[in-house]
This record gives sequence, structure tokens and C-alpha cells, in this order.
Amino acid sequence: MRRYLCPHCSNEVHFDNTACVKCGWSLGYASATDQFSATAFHVPAGRNDGPTMKICANRNLIGCNWLVEEHRTLPFCLSCRHTLIIPDLSTGANIGRWAQLERAKRMLFYALQKFALPLPQQDTAPAQWLRFEFKADLLSFNGERTKVLTGHAAGVVTINIAEADDDVRERHRVSMGEPYRTLIGHFRHEVGHYYWDRLVEDAGRTDSFRHVFGDERVDYARALKRHYDFGVAPGWEQLCVSSYASSHPLEDFAETWAHYFHMVDGLETAQSYGIGTGTMAPGPYACEDFSALVRDWVPLTVAMNAMNRSIGNRDYYPFVLSEAIETKLRFVHELIHSKK
Repeated sequence: MRRYLCPHCSNEVHFDNTACVKCGWSLGYASATDQFSATAFHVPAGRNDGPTMKICANRNLIGCNWLVEEHRTLPFCLSCRHTLIIPDLSTGANIGRWAQLERAKRMLFYALQKFALPLPQQDTAPAQWLRFEFKADLLSFNGERTKVLTGHAAGVVTINIAEADDDVRERHRVSMGEPYRTLIGHFRHEVGHYYWDRLVEDAGRTDSFRHVFGDERVDYARALKRHYDFGVAPGWEQLCVSSYASSHPLEDFAETWAHYFHMVDGLETAQSYGIGTGTMAPGPYACEDFSALVRDWVPLTVAMNAMNRSIGNRDYYPFVLSEAIETKLRFVHELIHSKK
């Protein structure tokens, strides 16, 4: 994530700010130009008499600070209009959970635009439209609970809203033996499944995928059952970026895809703050040299871990990039850049 300045007073503002804390001006983010505008209601999108922008309809309710082009029929920004189902807002806590989910999703859409990944829209390609559903477990009258599983199917990403609660997410992390579990991680992982459909299967790249990740035709349900029943094989750390990635080639791809997003966005943030990230002139998102990304990323993660240890926290980056994992990350890198 790069740094932003208030267009009115030049004070530094954060990606989620709806107002500048210094001058008080209302702010709106134009995703198409990656710029903030100081606005109360309507604002010109650019300097060249571009389209007029308006605030997203979800601004007052959940703090969405993105702008939407005036001509759009729906009053929602690029990120919000991909959400099909929201939590039941009659439960007060669900507004906060929804806000957290959308905040993470905006970070995802930031990256999708930076990578210039294909993002079909409902009005032009409904069959390939990426959709999100935020749901809660259902409790029946007899006390039985129907769990909502976070996952992806046919372009629909479902997220259990309980993942927006830090305590719930941490319990899941510990119980599943995960070193890392975040909302943005969920979004990046699940959208990896979506882009496997678009960039691998639809593009006829399954043979090259299988050469790197294995055969995705292996029975998925049986593979996951084996993973949860018997655990992972010794030595998985040298082959996969996470233990869950070792359960099935498709999960391996999604975990690797998410990790690549972590790496590139982390590098952009570090570069924005002048923290030792080499000389990637076009920026990490535009950098086509995968080796340069890894060369800058590894020492940065060592420093991050050392900083965390110095104040008594666990490792900020609990991963090791083996040669096999780098090969998989390179596949994702080349897949993303080949579509341009």
C-alpha cells in the first residue's frame, strides 16, 4: 500500500480515512486513478474534465471512503457493488463486522486494480462476475447450528462474518495450528480460486499448472478429509507456503496466490516509507522481475521478525521461502503479468 496525502493540506492520511485529521476535510478515494479527493459530496475526478464522482452509498453506514462515477446506475463504489449479501443488520454488532469485511475487501480491490487483473462486471459479463456473500451461522429453533463455510464456488466468495471478530479468528488460528490468519488473507486466498478459473482453466494453462502444483483432478473432498483427519506429511514446509496448502493442489495455488499478494503489497508499503526495498523503479506491482521481488522481500521479512522479537511479539512473518515455494510464487507472478 502506498502513502497518501490530504489533497487540501498535504497531511498524511491513511487508506481508510474518510476525513483528514488535521484540516477536517472530507476525503474520497477514486480507485480508477488511485488518488484521494477532498470532497463534501461531489468532486471532479481529475484535472482534465473527467467524469464527476460521488460518494459511495455505504459511506455513512460502514465508513466506505471510495468514490463512484456519477453515471453509474447503482450508487456503490467498485468494491461495494461486488457484494451480493450482507449480514443481518438487525443484530447491531453485524454493522461493525460488515465494515471490517468491506475494509479488507477494499484492500483486495486495490491490489486487483494495481495488477490490472481482469474484473468482469455484472452488466457486461454476468457469468464471470466476482461476487461476495457475507453470512452468519444459522441457529434453528431446536438449537442446531448450521455453519457457514468460508470458500469459493463458481465466482461466489462466501465469508463467515464471525471471521471479522478478532477473538474468534484467533481461536480458529490456534485450534488449526496456523501461524497467520487475517481477514485480508481470507480475501486474497478465496479470490485466488476465482482467478484459477479465469487465468488457468479458462486460459488453457492446466498442463503448466500441474507441472508446478500437481494434478487438481485429485478428489478434493477426500484430500481435505485426509488433511484434517491425519494432518500433514513431514517436510511439507519445503514444498508449500502453509500446511493447508499441502492438502490439495488447488489450495496450494490459492495459498501461494495470497502469499504473492502479501509480498507485493508489503514491498510497496516498505518502499513508500523508504524502508530498504532496493530500486524497483516501476514499483512492486509493476515489477516484472520476480527475482528482484524476492531479493528485496527476504531481508525485509528478517528485519520485521527481528523488530517483533525485540518487543516480545511472535514473528511477524512466520514463513520460509524454499526453492520449491519460490517456483510456485514465480508461477503466480508470471500468470498475473502474462495477462497484460
